[in-house]
Amino acid sequence: MKNLQLPLTKETIKSLRAGDSVSLSGTILTARDCAHKRIFGYLKDGKPLPFDLKDAVIYYAGPCPAKPDMASGSCGPTTSARMDSFAPALLNLGLGAIIGKGEMCGEVREALKRNVCVYFAAIGGAGALYGNAIKKSECIAFEDLLSEAVYKLEVENFPAVVAFDCFGGSIY
Repeated sequence: MKNLQLPLTKETIKSLRAGDSVSLSGTILTARDCAHKRIFGYLKDGKPLPFDLKDAVIYYAGPCPAKPDMASGSCGPTTSARMDSFAPALLNLGLGAIIGKGEMCGEVREALKRNVCVYFAAIGGAGALYGNAIKKSECIAFEDLLSEAVYKLEVENFPAVVAFDCFGGSIY
């Protein structure tokens, strides 16, 4: 298990190989389908995004409401392939890493290689585990999208596996 601090440096990304188990700590942004559509609307209209993509980590998830004594409720990954049409452009704009569930297309894999980035797979059905790793949660964009808004999460010991590394390696 490799303990990684976010954001990731290019040196750290280059040290990762498909199949490596990792534990992530630091800042993660959430964004699902609706948020991606909104992001691309902003980009198309030439409007600045309300958050910085540079070296950011986007987790394809939507956190459930938190219980009073918790930072977040359950927060499991959604199917990454639904973001295939968005991911290459965001990686080209400086996104550092992606976290999701399942395989992504070859175009995403090429964008990860080209931009020295990594795709982490999270465990489907383990939303409660991921919710417990969230220490702070704040909605930072598109609040009207509710659970599909963009949230800034502070996480500790968030488990994942390197699914695609920056050399083209894949667990799939």
